[in-house]
Amino acid sequence: MYWVLPFVWSMSFWDSLLHGAPPVTTELLPEDLDYAAALHSEAFARPWSGDEFAALLAQPGTFGFVARRVGSSGAPLGVVLVRQVLDEAEILTIAVAPKARGHGIGRLLMDSVLQRLHAERTASLFLEVDEENDAALALYRRLRFVEVGRRPAYYADDEGRRTSALVLKRTLR
Repeated sequence: MYWVLPFVWSMSFWDSLLHGAPPVTTELLPEDLDYAAALHSEAFARPWSGDEFAALLAQPGTFGFVARRVGSSGAPLGVVLVRQVLDEAEILTIAVAPKARGHGIGRLLMDSVLQRLHAERTASLFLEVDEENDAALALYRRLRFVEVGRRPAYYADDEGRRTSALVLKRTLR
C-alpha cells in the first residue's frame, strides 16, 4: 500500500525552479544606489538619481533593503527606502523591477521593513501610493494598512494626467 501525502507547492518554490535561487533581502548599501536609481526610473515618472538615494540614505534614521536572488551580486529585483523618526516611520519609496513583479518581491521587501520596525518598537508605518496602483494597494491591504488620508492630483504621468495619492498607515504596536 502506498501513502499519498498532500504537498503544497508555493509560488516561491516554482519561481526558484524557473529562475534559480530564491530572493532574499539585504541592507541597502552605497554600492546599490545606482541600481536603486535604475529600478526607481522603471517605476516612477519622476525618477530619483543615485545621488538622491545617497543623500536620503545618509539622513539619520533612514535605511533600506534590496531584494536579490541568493548568491547574486548583480542588479537587485527590488528596493525599499524607509525613514524612521522617533516611533513613526514612512516608506520613502519602494520599487520592483518590471520582470520581477507579481513574484512576491514587494512583499519580501515590506516584510523586511516590518520586521526591523517591530524589533525597534516603532508604533506606526506610513506610506503613499497612487490610487490606481491596484497591485500595490492589494499588497498593502493584505499587510493591514488602512487609508488615513488622500492627496488629490498628487501624481502626474508622462501625459500629464493626474491621480491622487492615498496615505496609508499600519499600526505596529
